[in-house]
Amino acid sequence: MNIHEYQGRDVLRAHGLPVPPGQVAETAARAEAIARELGLPVMVKAQVLTGGRGKAGGVKFCASLEDVTTHAGNILGMDIKGHTVRKVLVTPAVDIAEEYYLGMLIDRRSGQVHVMASAEGGVEIEQVAADTPELIHHLDVDPRFGLLDHQALGLGLKLCPGEVKKARQIGAALQKLHAAFVDADASLAEINPFIFTPDGEGLAIDAKVNLDDNALFRHPEYPEMRDRLAEDPSERQAREADLSFVKLSGNVGCLVNGAGLAMATMDLVKHYGGEPANFLDIGGSSNPEKVVNALRIILDDSEVKAILFNIFGGITRCDDVAQGIIQAAEQIDIDVPIVVRLTGTNEEEARELLARTDLVAATTMDEAVQKAIELAGTAA
Repeated sequence: MNIHEYQGRDVLRAHGLPVPPGQVAETAARAEAIARELGLPVMVKAQVLTGGRGKAGGVKFCASLEDVTTHAGNILGMDIKGHTVRKVLVTPAVDIAEEYYLGMLIDRRSGQVHVMASAEGGVEIEQVAADTPELIHHLDVDPRFGLLDHQALGLGLKLCPGEVKKARQIGAALQKLHAAFVDADASLAEINPFIFTPDGEGLAIDAKVNLDDNALFRHPEYPEMRDRLAEDPSERQAREADLSFVKLSGNVGCLVNGAGLAMATMDLVKHYGGEPANFLDIGGSSNPEKVVNALRIILDDSEVKAILFNIFGGITRCDDVAQGIIQAAEQIDIDVPIVVRLTGTNEEEARELLARTDLVAATTMDEAVQKAIELAGTAA
């Protein structure tokens, strides 16, 4: 679950990080009122769930209230990488002497929090990693002990050699960022940049925080933080229908039960030269309505030229999936071919149901995938 910068700043501020004040506005008039309250100069920053705001003109320095009104008015409604700006953050402008990058994510291989820190702050860390990876310092945090004092200070000294006062501020910021990361059940937390003013004061002037959907049950306040207008409509519909769905750019729509089988299906589509249009896992449910909802979501994608059902019936009953497909065909105008591979619990009953339809049947994954790719190519 992605959240906006202003929300991420609140998460960091709650854990003691030195985050400047700021408020969000949905109109230029409100932005001006906030600037008047905070005092000039200020920064007006687009709030969108994507990077590259500065390059797109979504971050502006404002020396006067007239600047605030003009820039806020121009930024609100702006399109940044397909995201419409509906809110701006107004925050005091600060003099920047030095910029650093501080970040944390989950290392899936080690199962630990992975810390990254670099003196190349203020630019995209992906670019630094590609051009000068040696400038990024890494550390895995043992979950039994957390980020220890000597580890945090050591990273600070690598970023600020010989400058102990600054290194201590960076170390303290890293420890607070780690506490925020763990307490918030985050999957990513970045401060880019963490800056020092000419007076040597360290400040976290930007924040990017992604929250782990799997931990939402521990945080009843999180659903209210979700920006539904900024989400892909199909992914929002899938979440509301209790479906695991990720939109991709191919033309073979995949409807599978089980995340592992879904990944294997997508791999096989790629192996045979096709392009999956999505990841969609209907889970272990035997509810036909789930299949109907899944098909509606896939068919909303105009790039889909064929749909592949790959169902292994264990908990999921194949005949219920077949019934769902039939119901969907009755309720939805399906104008693309559908290839179905059903195996497992009640597969014979499922085949009997599907035999009355115009669906393309397959007995193996390879056969099903190849047929779906062929039909997608023909339809295209």
